[in-house]
Amino acid sequence: MPDYAPNLLTVIPARNEAATVAEIVRRVRAAVGGDVLVVNDASDDDTSAQARQAGATVLDLPLRLGAWGAAQTGLRYARRNRYAVALTLDADGQHHPEELPRLVSAWLASGANVAIGTFPQRLSRAKRLAWRYFRLITGIGVQDFTSGLRVYDRRAIRALAAREASLLDYQDLGVLMLLRQRGLRLAEVPTPMSQRRNGGSRVFSSWPMVWRYMLHTTVLCFAQIGTARQAARA
Repeated sequence: MPDYAPNLLTVIPARNEAATVAEIVRRVRAAVGGDVLVVNDASDDDTSAQARQAGATVLDLPLRLGAWGAAQTGLRYARRNRYAVALTLDADGQHHPEELPRLVSAWLASGANVAIGTFPQRLSRAKRLAWRYFRLITGIGVQDFTSGLRVYDRRAIRALAAREASLLDYQDLGVLMLLRQRGLRLAEVPTPMSQRRNGGSRVFSSWPMVWRYMLHTTVLCFAQIGTARQAARA
C-alpha cells in the first residue's frame, strides 16, 4: 500500500453506471488503496448496489446534481473527514485506474496543488475549437478542460468544497479559474484513456449543446475575469 493511501480518498461520481462501476471500484482499490467513495447521482439503475458490493462507500443523492455537483459532494466529504488527498475519476471506463499511481507520483513531483490527467487525442473537433477559444480568453494553458481525472491536495479540496464553487455547472473552466484565483498551481499529466463503454458526452452531444455550453462558459469567464480585476484594484 502506498504511503499516502491512509490519507487518500478516491471520488467516483456516477449516474446510471451499473455496468462498469463495480469493476472501476475494484481496480481503484487494487491500484492505490485508500478509501473509495461513489457519489450516486440519482441513478435509475443499481449503480449504488453494485458500488457497495465492490467495497465502496456510497452517497446516494436524492436529486440529480450533474457531474460537478456529484464531484463536489465527494470533495466536501473529503474535507469533512480530513483527507489530505482526493482523486477523482469517471465511472464509465474511460479512465484507467492502473494509471492512478503514476498520476499521483507526477503530481507529487510537480509541487502543484492539482494535477489533471489529460489525453488530448480523444478530443472531438468541437472540443478542440472550444478549448482553443477558452485558452485565448482565459490564459489557462490546460489542454483538456473537461477531464475528470484529477488529484487535489488539501488546499484545493478546501477551495472547491466552498459555497462559491457550488454555483458552477461544470467541472472544467469555472473550477480551474476558481483554483487560479486562489493562487493554486495546476499541472497536467499525459494519461492514456479509452472510449466510453456506454453513452456519450452530455455536454458535447450535439451542436446546439456545444453553443449553449460556449455561451454559458463565456459569460462565466468574463464574469470571473471582471471580478478578479476589481479585486486586484482594491
